[in-house]
Amino acid sequence: MTKTAQHGKAALGFIFVTIFIDVLGLGIIIPILPKLLEELAGVDISMASQYSGWLTFTYATMQFIFAPVLGNLSDRYGRRPVLLTSLFGFGIDYLSMAYAPTIAWLFVGRFIAGMAGASTTTATAYIADVSTGEKRAANFGLIGAATGLGFILGIGLGGFLGEIGIKIPFLVAAGLAFLNFFYGLVVLPESLAKENRRAFMWKRANPVGSLLRLRKYSLAVSTLITAYTIVYIGQKAVESVLPFYLIEKFKWTLPSISSLGIFIGLLIAGIQGGFVRWTIPKFGLRKNILAGIAFYGIGLILIAFNNVGWLMYIFMIPYCLGGLGGTALQGFISDHVPANEQGELQGALTSLVSITTVVGPLLMTSLFHHFTTKESDIYFPGAPFLMGAILMMISVLLTIRSFKKKDDSKTLPPNTILTH
Repeated sequence: MTKTAQHGKAALGFIFVTIFIDVLGLGIIIPILPKLLEELAGVDISMASQYSGWLTFTYATMQFIFAPVLGNLSDRYGRRPVLLTSLFGFGIDYLSMAYAPTIAWLFVGRFIAGMAGASTTTATAYIADVSTGEKRAANFGLIGAATGLGFILGIGLGGFLGEIGIKIPFLVAAGLAFLNFFYGLVVLPESLAKENRRAFMWKRANPVGSLLRLRKYSLAVSTLITAYTIVYIGQKAVESVLPFYLIEKFKWTLPSISSLGIFIGLLIAGIQGGFVRWTIPKFGLRKNILAGIAFYGIGLILIAFNNVGWLMYIFMIPYCLGGLGGTALQGFISDHVPANEQGELQGALTSLVSITTVVGPLLMTSLFHHFTTKESDIYFPGAPFLMGAILMMISVLLTIRSFKKKDDSKTLPPNTILTH
């Protein structure tokens, strides 16, 4: 193996670990958040879900603002310094969360995490720099695999170590973030060649401007980006409500929630880290996109109407297969963007995801609260999952419509270099 190939593998490994740690921090919070909010705020599980929605709102708003800024900074100064700075910020965030004496401190922690969490923008741009075509789409699967493993360890730590002490999982996450920061100082090479860099401009770094620039691409790609956004809103049913749902409907304990979280993480890691590398070359991006979104919808419907606790393990299988669609969608969109704007594109896509994280959790936790509170006329804790399934159906229809359209002249060849 050549020295260049070794550096390439080490760099992709670092990106994998970086995203893994990003998600690990979110995973740690998932199982312990209901209990933590009940204790700090002195509320029941239904109201605790509302606080959870506002915490996620804080995180997403900061990520929405800073994702295009970091993406454009990485187009100007390179990926390496932006990634390392974000990692250091994550370490600070976890420390602040560990020693939060009140619920207000949790909001401070989510504020910091939102800024640091925008590193996903630069990480995905890094992958786009070092890969092309179907290999690029497959390498985006690394993000899914890192997400899965992050949930495995994060939810495991959050549930089992949270039984010992609430602070311990956060301290472990902080230690990992700082270790990865120092590891990156040693092994991470710069992926963006100097000739592919461009001047930093605030008009392109603000989140609204970043989103507006997506309009320059074809109508077919723009429609897919809309479908991509709706998919992420639908996903928030599981991401923001699942632990509250399991406690409310099945009276599950922290270790039980963690066990399901580990199972979900293993599924995501296997599907997006391995299975997608077979399905994309075998069936192509378009079939993977449609199949993935359909699987999401099927899984959400099954969860919404489930009345037997252990069946959650079975119903999570089709839901996690939905990850095929997200990976393929991101690869398809990325192939229509010039090489020196990958950071800007990923910043815009991260901003879109952040918008869904502003809207989605508030929508889903509000639905859960409405249909589980004592004042509600109808008791239906599965309402958020049914809403998610409806959104997936809409996304499938948009995707089919997009594939029937022909790319217009605004579509750019994937290897084009823009100088403006």
